[in-house]
This record gives sequence, C-alpha cells and structure tokens, in this order.
Amino acid sequence: MAQHKILVSGASIAGLTLVYWLKQYRFEVTVLERASELRLGGQNIDVKGAAWEIVKKMGLEQKIREANTTEVGIRFVNTRNKTVAEFAKDDAMSMTQELEILRGDLVSILYEQVKDSTKFYFCDHIEALTESSVGVDVQFKSGLTNNFDLVVIAEGIGSRTRQLLFGNQVQFKYLGVYTAYFTAPRAPTDNEWARWCNASEGIVFLIRPDNYGTTRASINFRSPEQGYEKLPVAEQKQLLIDKIKHVAWETPRLIEAIKQSDDFYLERLSQVKAPHWHKGRVAMIGDAAYSVTPIAGKGTDLAIAGAYLLAGELLENDNYQTAFKAYEEQLRPYVNKVQKLPPGVPRLVYPKSKTGVAILNFFFSLAGSKPVKFILKMLGKNKKQPKQELLLPNYK
Repeated sequence: MAQHKILVSGASIAGLTLVYWLKQYRFEVTVLERASELRLGGQNIDVKGAAWEIVKKMGLEQKIREANTTEVGIRFVNTRNKTVAEFAKDDAMSMTQELEILRGDLVSILYEQVKDSTKFYFCDHIEALTESSVGVDVQFKSGLTNNFDLVVIAEGIGSRTRQLLFGNQVQFKYLGVYTAYFTAPRAPTDNEWARWCNASEGIVFLIRPDNYGTTRASINFRSPEQGYEKLPVAEQKQLLIDKIKHVAWETPRLIEAIKQSDDFYLERLSQVKAPHWHKGRVAMIGDAAYSVTPIAGKGTDLAIAGAYLLAGELLENDNYQTAFKAYEEQLRPYVNKVQKLPPGVPRLVYPKSKTGVAILNFFFSLAGSKPVKFILKMLGKNKKQPKQELLLPNYK
C-alpha cells in the first residue's frame, strides 16, 4: 500500500507482533512505549490455536519451547492444602497447555526480533493526534512531533490513546472480579504443578511455577466495581492483604510476598466492547480493542492473530480503509464468540459461602475421579484436540 510510515503505540505482545510483520512487509515502523523499558512482568500465558500457527510462521517455535514454564498440570486444593482433583496438561480438563510461557519472556522474544531494525521511544506517549488528508500529526508527551501515514494503538485495557480518539464510544463489561498478580519466592509446597484454591468470600488463589526458580501468584476476588485499579500501589497491596488475611491457606507467605513485590499489578476483569476498531487513519489491536479477560483464555491468541491480520491486510490493500475493514471483518466474529461466557461464569467459579466452596470442590473431585477419567479416556476425550477456530490467510 502507499501508506508505509506507521506509528505503533505500545510495546505489547500485540504491538511487537504487529511490528514484526510490518517490518517483514517493508513498512517503516516507529514504536512508542509509555513505560521506561519493556514491561516484562506478568503471569503464565499459553500459546495455542491461531497464535501458535503464527509464531511458527515467524520461526519462533523453538525459542518459545525453550522458555516453557515447566508446568505439568493443575491441582485443585482446599484451604487445608489437600488435593481434591488433579489434571495433567494432556488432560482435556486441564488449564495447562502444551506451551506455557511467562508473558515477559514472550515480550522479550518478540522484541529481539525487531529491536535492531525499529525505532523505539520509551518513557513517552501520544499527547494529541490531528488527522489530515495526508496523514496523522502526532504530538508526543516529550514535546516531539511527527507525521505518520497511519497509527495503531496496541495498548492495554485502560488505553489513554483510545480515549483521545474514541471517547465514550468504547464500553466496558465488568465481570465482577478483580485480579492481582505478583512474583513470590518459591516455598517447599511449590513444585511443577499449578495449584488452584477456592476460599469463601469469592476468593481464588492460583500459584504457578516459572522457569526462574520463583513462583507466580494471582489472587482473584469478587467485588462490585470500586475503582481499586486507580489506587496507588501501596493502597492496592493493603487492600488485597485485608481481603485474604483471614483465609487459612498459605496466606502468611503470600502476604509477605505482596509486601515485598516489585511487580505487583491489580486490575478489574472487564471486557472491552468497541463498536469499531478503527477511525480514520488510526486502528486498534489487542486489549485496547477487544479485551476478553483471562477468564476467556484467548487473550494471547487474539493479540497475535489481530496483529497478523492487520499487517497482512495493510500489505494486500492499497487503501488503508479497505485494509482496516477487512481486518475487523475477519476477527470480529471470533472476538464475539470468545466474549460470550457460559451462563454463571465467573460467579459460579468464585462462590462466596463455605457451602458454595465445598460444592465446587466436590465437582472438581468428581471430574478428577478415576471413573470419570476412565470414561473420558474411553470416549477419546483424554487429550486436548486442537481446534481451528480462526482461519488465517497466507499473505505474500
């Protein structure tokens, strides 16, 4: 296409994947990142489906395999740390995928592919955009100004650049749950199995191994939307400590880890509902456009697939408006499907009463029992079958 000078706002998984493909197609790309360096924090993510097909096209299969977190499966435990059900990663009911990688590791792998051929501006962000018939004049917070043919927003769920352009057109569907992530020192109870523990008051603990000798912890809790994500980090930490301090599980070591954590992150679980993913010469990808939350389990898939499709359509179409429209038409049905959660989710998975927790643990125990696993095996359901949920064009 004629428009070849592109600004990507956000050095995220979506943003860096987009940069890779744009560079392959010989576009001139500049990346703007609000943080002072790459955001390498985060928890385990899985690479599967369309995302796996794309990273294989990128030649990154081996690098991702080498960065595997070592997780072998998940154990559901009660607050006495007794295992009520166990699912290995090849089990149909396991949340552990064949390839689990830390979010930060995947960001690093993607960055290594483009850093030497792409101009990056860290600790800066878009202050204003003014579109004309010949491009987009962009003013950076640092005072720099530049003109680009196109701008792509590859930021997070709370994207400020999206707000500049789309205002209140974008809606959020809050799912009733807050989530916090942090890294904790490995304890004697930690191993290569992930552990999921439900507690009363709608609290869920998830502890997962990593490949650095530490443990990745996440704590989710049900709550009305209270704006906790806007609080200073110190107040967020205290809020979470107050939420979990009464739970008789491994809270003492987790509370200490929260206090010491330098990668603590708290956010509400909300889906992003945008009526359009593009406006004029600006498009959106990733969480800024269509956050599905970790509950849907397709965030990485959509981030990578959206970047691949957008870059490919820009290559194949001389008109950017046609390219933006084709990208959205291909991906929108899949996003709509993923954002449709089963009835009662996530409420049923986060019971508030002790009775509710006991009932949920009973169902975990039943699903993980030998008779049920035997029946599933006889039905050929013991292993996950890959599904082709999104058709990927081969761009040239």
